Amino acid sequence: MAAQILVVEDEPHIQELISINLTRAGHSVRCAPDAEVARDMMQRSLPDLLLLDWMLPGMTGVEFTRMLRSEARTRDIPIIILSARIEERDKISGLEVGADDYITKPFSPRELIARIAVILRRRVPQVTAEVVRVAGLVLDPAAKTVIAKGQPLSLGSTEFRLLHFLVTHTDRVYSRSQLLDHVWGPEFVGDDRTVDVHISRLRNALLPSGLDHVIRTVRGSGYSLSGA
Repeated sequence: MAAQILVVEDEPHIQELISINLTRAGHSVRCAPDAEVARDMMQRSLPDLLLLDWMLPGMTGVEFTRMLRSEARTRDIPIIILSARIEERDKISGLEVGADDYITKPFSPRELIARIAVILRRRVPQVTAEVVRVAGLVLDPAAKTVIAKGQPLSLGSTEFRLLHFLVTHTDRVYSRSQLLDHVWGPEFVGDDRTVDVHISRLRNALLPSGLDHVIRTVRGSGYSLSGA
């Protein structure tokens, strides 16, 4: 399952090693040397997964994870912490602040790729490589692109996954909790109003093309996307 991965690592040779191996595995990779640069990059585009070194200059990986988990826009991004710290208490600290996994250095590229695949399958089980054409929308999961009546849309990672789920399950009503389970994953812990925020962002993105109406609010039940 190809993904857009942001690697936050200040050691150039490790950054290069990770980038080469993830690219060979079919992923799209961006790199940042510290949390500040990574944060600027994430303002422009959210990754599908974040690989984060513990010992970064300035803000540590654990502190950065805590910050990302405190913000609605980034709280659901899968995070793997990479660290030379091997003590159990360090692993627990990383997981307790919200990391999805903790990998100790040195690690094999094959293990890293396998761990990433597990998290991506768990977080986005509905993703397929097939292009979907519904209600004036053309969604390409492999290229991570959406065209609405000929107009390209700029969507965050979560909005893309949410739209993909809806367009592959048209005319069915899903509650907020069901959408959280299918799109965010069963491990997600948070307010189900998160769904409302991302639905609103989706509608705003679809507004210029006049397709904002295809996402219906079903009072007392949830949301549905009309396939007509």
